[in-house]
Amino acid sequence: MPGPDRQGTSEGLTSAEAAERLRRYGPNELALARRFETVRRIAGWLASPLILILLLASVVSAVLGQAVSSVVIGLMVVLGAALNVVQAYRSEVAARRLRERVGQRATVVRDGVAREIPAALVVPDDIIHLAAGDLVPADGALTAAKDLFLNEAALTGESLPAEKHAGGRLFRGTSVVSGVGVARVEATGAATELGRIAAHLTGRPPETEFERGTRQFGFLILQVVVFLVLFVFLVNAVLRHDLLESFLFSVALAVGLTPELLPMIVSITLASGAVRMAKKKVIVKQLAAIENFGSMDILCSDKTGTLTAGEIAVDRHVNLRGESDETVIRLAALNSVYQTGLRSPMDDAILRHEHPAVAGYARIDEIPFDFDRRRVSVVVTDGGGECLVIVKGAPESVLPACTHVELDGVAKELDTALLEHAQTLFRRLSGDGFRVLAVAYRPVERRTAYAVSDECDLTLAGFAAFLDPARDDVAATIAALRADGVTVKILTGDNELVTQRICATVGLATDAIVLGAEVDRMSDPALAAIAERTTVFARVSPMQKNRIILALRSRGHVVGCVGDGINDAPALRSADVGISVDNAVDVARDAADIILLEKRLSVLHDGVVEGRRAFGNIMKYVLMGTSSNFGNMLSMAGAALLLPFLPMLPLQILLNNLLYDLSQVAIPSDRVDRSYLVKPRHWNVAFIRRYMLVLGPISSAYDFLTFAVMLGVFHAGPTLFRTGWFVESLATQTLVIFVIRTAGRPWAHPPSRALTVGVTASVATGVALPFTPLAGWLGFAPLPPMFFGALLVMIAAYLGLVEVVKRWFYRRYPV
Repeated sequence: MPGPDRQGTSEGLTSAEAAERLRRYGPNELALARRFETVRRIAGWLASPLILILLLASVVSAVLGQAVSSVVIGLMVVLGAALNVVQAYRSEVAARRLRERVGQRATVVRDGVAREIPAALVVPDDIIHLAAGDLVPADGALTAAKDLFLNEAALTGESLPAEKHAGGRLFRGTSVVSGVGVARVEATGAATELGRIAAHLTGRPPETEFERGTRQFGFLILQVVVFLVLFVFLVNAVLRHDLLESFLFSVALAVGLTPELLPMIVSITLASGAVRMAKKKVIVKQLAAIENFGSMDILCSDKTGTLTAGEIAVDRHVNLRGESDETVIRLAALNSVYQTGLRSPMDDAILRHEHPAVAGYARIDEIPFDFDRRRVSVVVTDGGGECLVIVKGAPESVLPACTHVELDGVAKELDTALLEHAQTLFRRLSGDGFRVLAVAYRPVERRTAYAVSDECDLTLAGFAAFLDPARDDVAATIAALRADGVTVKILTGDNELVTQRICATVGLATDAIVLGAEVDRMSDPALAAIAERTTVFARVSPMQKNRIILALRSRGHVVGCVGDGINDAPALRSADVGISVDNAVDVARDAADIILLEKRLSVLHDGVVEGRRAFGNIMKYVLMGTSSNFGNMLSMAGAALLLPFLPMLPLQILLNNLLYDLSQVAIPSDRVDRSYLVKPRHWNVAFIRRYMLVLGPISSAYDFLTFAVMLGVFHAGPTLFRTGWFVESLATQTLVIFVIRTAGRPWAHPPSRALTVGVTASVATGVALPFTPLAGWLGFAPLPPMFFGALLVMIAAYLGLVEVVKRWFYRRYPV
């Protein structure tokens, strides 16, 4: 949007000028989401390799008469699509609420008259009037201000209201705490700072660690499926000259290789984690965020409202020696109780702080606060006849009015040395990140009225220092996260001195603080390198926070972000997992994946553990499924070359796959190795591929051993051969979960009861099928008793060999 071309006057715009600007610049509304954004998201999700394979598998299962398999696979795809719809809808709601946040009314000068209009009709060059309680409707510059304070915490992270003077900048979405002002509008709608944030929220969020991992895994499966299926189809077509049978067999192999229950396993695993988190008053809005939580190795947090309580408190009240002094807090409390003007957050903090009783005093008069003096005075009496002028204000204003200082209950002359000492103490407190007020007093004669001239010859009592304190559990949470491999970084809009103080309190390194201005001067690669080794960023804007998050992710980190203000929304959405708190602004809560209903960041550590537990169980299914299925497909390919008949019918392949998958449904309930919980885990497709290529052929070796037994010992024909291999294949690939579900000794890490029952039931069903009335329809024949003796030996040898190779594998390729 081009900038305004006319300087506003005190009479404002005419109605005609305003209408022309409204036509040129458009309504004062934030960027709208693209049409059909939800449809685009679903289409992009459905285009992933794994989903395409699942859709093909569902169609093929239906063609082959496997209605149950087809429906199950289809339901998994529908479930994933539904979750994607919910995610897309939520992001649109976040943007809409951000637009509506300032969808109120504004007072503008039109045709020389101040009038109230919908904020959407405010245009560049409008003259707007602001008063306490107003939301600023657009970005602009103040032309006049009196006692004007704005709450900019949601945009800047600054916990205290900001004083504004003529010439100062205003930003849309901030609110007027006190005073009045007049401003000329410079930017409206999408051109405002808030508009740029809203525009970012309507775009597609960056791919998360979970999405990237599943996409890469999908490509791995696609590559294996295409290679093996084409190979088997060509071999069967050449040797048997039956294209239809070869095609159906090959496609059945594709279904057998596809981990069609992966969406279900993921959903159940993450949902159970979400239920456990809900019991701890943590709402998981996006299920995938739990897995991302477990993979997270960097947590970026705002300061105000997350590390801190979001409201300032009196941290200390000291005399000139720097010692705690009750006189200081007593006088400050008297001033705050009996002054009737603007009550600042510092007054509230003083009154919340423990202080001596002040009810025995009576107010006589007041010298109100003004921005020239930057102090407020009250005149009180204790009922005994003595009157005191009590002054509280900026040290730069109060110290010049002091001629004495109170030490040990005695007033001493404030000579040059003591004055320098007072100024040094003030500078030290400020340098430590405190907001500082000076407190002074003077006995006066009682009369009916007092003036500014009475603020002289004061006795300095000391200083009150204020800080937005860290929450009690933050230091312990940061230490626990650090122990579990998660680095905490602070990204705040607050100033570096206050930030340094808080960070030091909670145990974060503050030796090198990078400011937002420095971030702007860095290229993306340079920022990525700096961000990795920097713990604290201060005075950063929303877009700078977002750049830092993306820079860290570009270096391969899985990044979580905690925030509660408008300024945090882009970073929350760009992070792998966005975390907000219950008292956050709507925009931050909507942009986040996880909401903490209690202000206890300690539950973050619980979330990390839940995420790692979920990831561990998901990887069990992935590793076992890819290795055992790959082994079976290798066996199918070899059998297609060696045998004069199909080694297994398409229907039998699908049935074998269905029984195998049903045995794995209880994986989400299984226990997880401690090794999965002590450090971040990431999707590692190279590790999965290596695992598949090493352990898969072991399964093939025992399949070929079964071939030899069936042909050499039992002289099996096609029906008996297929039956024997069906039972052996199902038993070995299903029972192996008891070995590969843990990187340690299986007997030292017992499985859950549900998983044990599920696996046992599936194997028992497979063994029983050849002896049921369904055997003929399924192409099975009863197996001789000796076969089961040989089967037990092969299963025991297979599981033992897998255990040996697994141990070697984890030593050779640690994760």
